[in-house]
Amino acid sequence: MSGAATPAGRRPAPLEGVVVVEAATLGAAPLAGTFLAEFGARVIKVEAPGTGDETRKWGKKRNGIGLAWKNLNRNKHSITIDLRRSEGQELLRALAARADVLIQNQRPSTLERWGLDYTTLHQLLPQLVVLHITAFGRGGPSSDRRGFGTLGEAMSGFAHMTGEPGQPPTLPPFPLADGVAALAAAYGVMVAIHHRDQRRGGGQYVDVNLIDPIARLCDGNAFEYDQLGFGPPRFGNRWTLSVPRNVYATRDGRWLALSGSATTPALAALAAVGRKDWAEDPRFASSEFRASHADEIDAAVAEWVAARDQADAYELLQEAGAAVAPIYDYEQLRHDEHLRQRGSFVSVEDPTLGTATVQGPVPHLSETPGAVHTLGATEPGADTRAVLAELLGFDDTTIDDLAAHGVI
Repeated sequence: MSGAATPAGRRPAPLEGVVVVEAATLGAAPLAGTFLAEFGARVIKVEAPGTGDETRKWGKKRNGIGLAWKNLNRNKHSITIDLRRSEGQELLRALAARADVLIQNQRPSTLERWGLDYTTLHQLLPQLVVLHITAFGRGGPSSDRRGFGTLGEAMSGFAHMTGEPGQPPTLPPFPLADGVAALAAAYGVMVAIHHRDQRRGGGQYVDVNLIDPIARLCDGNAFEYDQLGFGPPRFGNRWTLSVPRNVYATRDGRWLALSGSATTPALAALAAVGRKDWAEDPRFASSEFRASHADEIDAAVAEWVAARDQADAYELLQEAGAAVAPIYDYEQLRHDEHLRQRGSFVSVEDPTLGTATVQGPVPHLSETPGAVHTLGATEPGADTRAVLAELLGFDDTTIDDLAAHGVI
């Protein structure tokens, strides 16, 4: 496929040469495209003419520009196509013919009506990998239902186990299900590309919903239900497999998080908070025994931490060998020296925002690291003319005619 050439002297990015057409909106599907773009894929973002992606209107703005949009759509080329028109559908098929991957998140019935469903596309383009992210996924009576990440968090079992004992289930204050689905989707795309290119297979359909990926992370609870007939109740910040484990208020109004998931740091924490007798008692080396005394242990840790400022309590627990961390606000996160030296945050120049700092690509690769070159395009369709000319060979007259008829 026709990715841009690598400049002389520069090491090629791992996905350089992979062309992705992202005909999707909102959260999970575009984030999957961003993950691919950060490692070198050429991602062509398709937006609706005039209005653009609805994400442009989300959340806080600076200089009239939506920050959620800018952050979500890094490293992408923006083009506009009206997919509701037959001419727009044909244009997307032409772009897909020059691509390795097509990303979609429309309802199955909509794609079938447009002639952009996987069955139709696979007949025309057997080497194309099609990623389709929907609320419920293909198969079953809910396939065509609309939905968002909140539904995935609710139906996956995540919300049921999140919250304080005896209190309502708790939803996360950010699009967790979308993010987890995007990671699963990017992984699925790479598996499909490897199968196609290294195993000489064809393209295939990568079907991701907003329930399965986050449910997979909660899989231990589902397995317990399968084997025992019941699942865990809500424990708040506690966890039966890790004692002590909670958030603890410090004297200066800050917080610490402590984990006792392994025996050595758990016993180190008990000794540090003045319960050397527990730390030396062989019964407390058992996670089951510690869990049976969780209330007593929690109270001892909370009392000790509350008598100290965060920095002092953190230093003493860390020196003792406990697994402890301060609970950061975003200012602290940005200025953590360890994360700074790792390059966890990177700066990028944007024509409307100036210098912006964002979290860098994850994971960190030693030889072919990801990069953030640009934030989301300020104007919808900023790259339409250049993309159509390069990938499809359209001249100015053809592009002008498409624009005049509202197709782009």
